Amino acid sequence: MADPESGGSSTAKPAGCKLQLLFLKDLSFEAPNVPAVLFGHEQPELQYSIETHHELRGKDAFEVVLEVAVRAVGGGKTLFLVEVKQGGIFEMSGLTSDEMMVMLKTRAPEALYPYVRELVASLVSRGGFPRFQLPALDFARLFAEQHLERKRATPPVE
Repeated sequence: MADPESGGSSTAKPAGCKLQLLFLKDLSFEAPNVPAVLFGHEQPELQYSIETHHELRGKDAFEVVLEVAVRAVGGGKTLFLVEVKQGGIFEMSGLTSDEMMVMLKTRAPEALYPYVRELVASLVSRGGFPRFQLPALDFARLFAEQHLERKRATPPVE
């Protein structure tokens, strides 16, 4: 695109967040009580946790890691435990620091989460268990809730 002021071309990148590289940082699947737990247990209790971390890796590049842990317990025994650290390098351009933080906490994890969901489902079924699918998540809503919680927890300045 030509810049009418300088007569040259514009080199500005459009504002946004773009996934440049996808990688798996860590993966663990444990089923310590197989095959005994594959038969005759009640509906398992599922516990899962999800965390994100980010780190600057270059001028406009951030490493974002989505950590997911899923544990199924039935009959007082661990049926399976899955831990995944899915990472990505995201290019951020044309964003304010507040906009960048929103992208790092919402858009980046949203881009990584489908890979984690597929990997967890595959591992659980390969472990001999019925199909399991992590629920869909709204990272923007989670970010807004966490932001509101932090505001409530911060005492007002007098």
